[in-house]
Amino acid sequence: MVDLKELHKHFILEHLGEGAVAVDFTMGNGNDTLFLSKTVGDSGRVYAFDIQQLALDSTKDLLEREGAPKNYTLICASHHRVREFVNEPIKAGMFNLGYLPGSGKKAVTTMRETTMPAVEAAIDMLAPDGVLIVAIYPGHEEGALEGEMLREYFKTLSKYKICPSEFRILNSPTSPYFFLIEKSIKA
Repeated sequence: MVDLKELHKHFILEHLGEGAVAVDFTMGNGNDTLFLSKTVGDSGRVYAFDIQQLALDSTKDLLEREGAPKNYTLICASHHRVREFVNEPIKAGMFNLGYLPGSGKKAVTTMRETTMPAVEAAIDMLAPDGVLIVAIYPGHEEGALEGEMLREYFKTLSKYKICPSEFRILNSPTSPYFFLIEKSIKA
């Protein structure tokens, strides 16, 4: 069976390596932050965003427990404010839209009003041959609407600069799926 999280890593590793800059736009419990931190290594840089202090605390604990390089900055702010904190091109970014897993706070979710400017900024900030993964969770109303909104937006992007793809399990319409956004080497 297809493991979507493993596919995320596969696509990220095609573009990201030692010394690069990456952003976890929705830190959650820190699993993507940890993956990015270990991938870019001691000479790289990772910025991770979440609006909930619980996410920062959980992520910090995970990074320390797993011996991640001290190459990360954890930011308690919405991902749409990325330009206030990151002033360099990024090689990779990851979004896991939805709510903080295990928090019991399913009412606190990513929202279209902040997701769209965050994704637009992320694409603009991508270095040539950069990549974004945007995971969508259509099992709740806002997640389904975020996915529809982003699909329509990605259709408008120049095919000469950006290659958006969609990966989903066809016989399970409420299962998570993701968009892969790759920037041209020439962009």
